[in-house]
Amino acid sequence: MVTVVLLNGVGSVGKSSIAKALQGITSRPFLHIEMDAFLAMLPERLEGHPDGLNFEKRIENGNVTTFARTGPIAKRALSGMRRSVAAMAGAGNNLIVDEVLFGNTESGSASAVSEYQALLEPYKFHMVGVFASLEVLEERERRRGDRNIGLSRWQYKRVHEGMTYDLSVNTENKSPLVCAELIKAHLGL
Repeated sequence: MVTVVLLNGVGSVGKSSIAKALQGITSRPFLHIEMDAFLAMLPERLEGHPDGLNFEKRIENGNVTTFARTGPIAKRALSGMRRSVAAMAGAGNNLIVDEVLFGNTESGSASAVSEYQALLEPYKFHMVGVFASLEVLEERERRRGDRNIGLSRWQYKRVHEGMTYDLSVNTENKSPLVCAELIKAHLGL
């Protein structure tokens, strides 16, 4: 049976690294689908535009926090991603999806989880929460050099709130391969 594993967590937590490690150890082939690839499809002119993806930096309690707002065109692109995931599964592909979904704090994301569940109902669908402390996430965000500083702080309290996972892994003290091995063993991949 086709299997879809959705890795959900804050940016810079290590979802893509886990996905790549998992691809190397599963008994069956899995394709890796990244949310960032779908956001990269948006025209550059929509960056910072209310219809696309808008980031606003604020100072809160002495810390930079970057708020993300998803406009209607970006929301449609992400809804298209969910439908693309279902189409890829429908063609017989096992998938690892790395996403940033928000728990019950964001109505759009709560409906995104419901949309995934409905679209992927014919398949084995597993949600895996990927965790690390805020301090570790902010350090990774700074080291990468390609991230909006403060975005992990904004996402941190929102991503896992109210979410139900089949498994949770913590990347703070575990390598991507160790996390992948835990996922493989727990989900029988």
